[in-house]
Amino acid sequence: LWPWLLASSGLSALVQLVTLPFLPDSPSYLLIQKGNEEACRKAIRKLWGEGDHQAEIDDIMKEKVAMTSTKTLRVLEVIKERSLRWQLYILMTVMTTLQLCGINAIYFYSFEVFHTAKFEEYLIPYMSLGVGLCECLSSILCSTLIDRFGRKVLLWGGYTLMCSVLALLTMTLSLQHQFFWMHYFSVILIFLFVIFYGIGP
Repeated sequence: LWPWLLASSGLSALVQLVTLPFLPDSPSYLLIQKGNEEACRKAIRKLWGEGDHQAEIDDIMKEKVAMTSTKTLRVLEVIKERSLRWQLYILMTVMTTLQLCGINAIYFYSFEVFHTAKFEEYLIPYMSLGVGLCECLSSILCSTLIDRFGRKVLLWGGYTLMCSVLALLTMTLSLQHQFFWMHYFSVILIFLFVIFYGIGP
């Protein structure tokens, strides 16, 4: 079953490969990059149907004007630019915390936690698959929550809940030899951590 499961990811790539020639180019790409207004109108009609789409074309033209008036900065120029300093700090902080949040450790040790919890050997790969499914579903949920609460709230909430789960997970793993039910609590915490990771960072 596992070879077929791994091969199934190639199915979506094959579908994209076959259908890609029939998909229209992006109207903004055609107008901004290629400068072909007629092809842009044709792509818009293909995407949104017949009708007056002059407002959309005007928006793309405004975007084109804004892009031509904006200076493209090199990496060193971005670092030296004082007006971009805070944005750079925020970006570096978010990316650093994303790398050090512990999700890789959770994925690496989840198999061992499931094994220690005395689950049947044949069930453990499916539980690992469930962890990945939790991340996928929580990412979908995040796309609906981000419009309602905003990115900042989800980041703060996600990291706060992840820290709390990691603290509890450390306790449960330390006490797992004293209480038999701690193994199952650790498994629940792993699933919760992955859900909070998908919703937050």
